[in-house]
Amino acid sequence: MEVQETRVQTNRVLTIPNILSMARLVGVPLFLWLILRPELDGHNSDGWALLVLALSGISDYLDGKLARRWNQISSLGRLLDPAADRLYILSTLVGLTWREILPLWLTAALVAREAMLLVMVWILRRHGYPPPQVNFLGKAATFNLMYAFPLLLLSDGDGWLSELAAIFGWAFAGWGTTLYWWAGILYVVQVRRLVKADRQARLTSP
Repeated sequence: MEVQETRVQTNRVLTIPNILSMARLVGVPLFLWLILRPELDGHNSDGWALLVLALSGISDYLDGKLARRWNQISSLGRLLDPAADRLYILSTLVGLTWREILPLWLTAALVAREAMLLVMVWILRRHGYPPPQVNFLGKAATFNLMYAFPLLLLSDGDGWLSELAAIFGWAFAGWGTTLYWWAGILYVVQVRRLVKADRQARLTSP
């Protein structure tokens, strides 16, 4: 993630990119219910859960692309987009861990990374800086995980398709987790440098 302020090009709320991000947020509880449904009432809705997750991935790509193309980057959009990403990752972790598709150690590793970033955001706010933007490395990690989760969900079955999904799903999960932590560590380093420079500037200011 990058700790830098970008120019806000619009203050409008109801833009197409923001509406797409809002729709993704609305889809989070629906996705969580669909993925947990086999455990709740015995009905399998994995196909619908995969569809919701696929639509979320498409909208995630479109909202950023359209915001840049149509000059509709906004402060709200900068909050909604990463919030939707994190909520989908969190809801998927809860669902897949509850169904014992994901091991607890992997879930703990990803949740610990999120907790670390929350602490960094709190430190930034104490020094008067805005929340960070998602950089390319962070986006790459998210995309890997968003590919991994539906494949791992698809692997919860029998047959060659499930076996193939498990192979690719765990490959994406491994890359995604590694990149997720790499981006997080780089972000911690950036925050540390920023805070250090801020303290030095305060000490030298008259």
